[in-house]
Amino acid sequence: YVPPRVRKVQETLDDKKREELGRLKKMVNGLINRLSEPNLASISGQMEELYMSNSRKDMNETLTDILMNACVTAVAMPARLMMEHVLLVSVLHHNVGIEVGAHFLEAVVKKFDELCKSDAEGKECENLLALIAHLYNFHVVHSLLIFDILKMLVSTFTEKEIELILFLLKNVGFSLRKDDALALKELIAEAQKKANTADKKLQDQTRVRFMLETMLALRNNDMRKIPGYDPEPVEKLRKLQRTLVHSSGSGKETQLRVSLESLLSADRVGRWWIVGSSWSGAPMINDTNRNTQQNLQIGKVSAKIMELARKQRMNTDIRRSIFCVLMTSEDFMDAFEKLLK
Repeated sequence: YVPPRVRKVQETLDDKKREELGRLKKMVNGLINRLSEPNLASISGQMEELYMSNSRKDMNETLTDILMNACVTAVAMPARLMMEHVLLVSVLHHNVGIEVGAHFLEAVVKKFDELCKSDAEGKECENLLALIAHLYNFHVVHSLLIFDILKMLVSTFTEKEIELILFLLKNVGFSLRKDDALALKELIAEAQKKANTADKKLQDQTRVRFMLETMLALRNNDMRKIPGYDPEPVEKLRKLQRTLVHSSGSGKETQLRVSLESLLSADRVGRWWIVGSSWSGAPMINDTNRNTQQNLQIGKVSAKIMELARKQRMNTDIRRSIFCVLMTSEDFMDAFEKLLK
């Protein structure tokens, strides 16, 4: 039961919060609408100020919503527009904190997975894939995720997936070759095997032959064989990125080395790639695993300490052991010895 006066205060707070979020959304929307290469420096500066004056959670959610609405449409979006939007995310990722890029990446990957499994007719999948490709181009995410997506597409291998493989390879193929040539070689071998075992109708398609030729051109580092391949726009924006990022390196150390599986199961198992987010407060270990855990020697600990451990949600033996050690040790050396044991 919530008393009426408390209820009234809560409603007032909710209205105030809603109003603040509405104002924030309007400001971010205004900045995103004006976004272009010449004014990217000033807009990223204003976005950083908004991050400093508002909560990170509100800013991340607002920015992600606005960018998704702007970039994920049923028609194919211009590549230039995609790059500029992702470059803004990349600059904020490096200057504000990695949770900016991580939040956006997770939203994009989940939406991509959801649309891939459905039979959507529009170009939303291509647009989402372009966002993921440029997040890799601008050093927000590691090639591990791109290879995971390519493996997933190769394993399904229908007309839709073949188009998406071609689209992704055209955007990031040569960067993948530079980052991990061996993984690319394995992927090409897998795709060739899949193409040979596919049904006759799919084998005869020129698109499948074109995909295999593109893969061979990548393996042989032959850029001329890929029609419409132009690395110039990405290179130009990478130079701009280097001038906008405050820290000296524009990014290999802040790249999110996260797999597709980790991103898709983030709600259940936590987000280990963001500092402090890996534990959400809900038990994430399956009951089946809990039975097989070894019992750790806690020693004689008072019921009061065990009750405290329970209140602090120390819900596994190892957590309880560490908690009890810290609570009952005489000094740091004693705690050190007990923790080692």
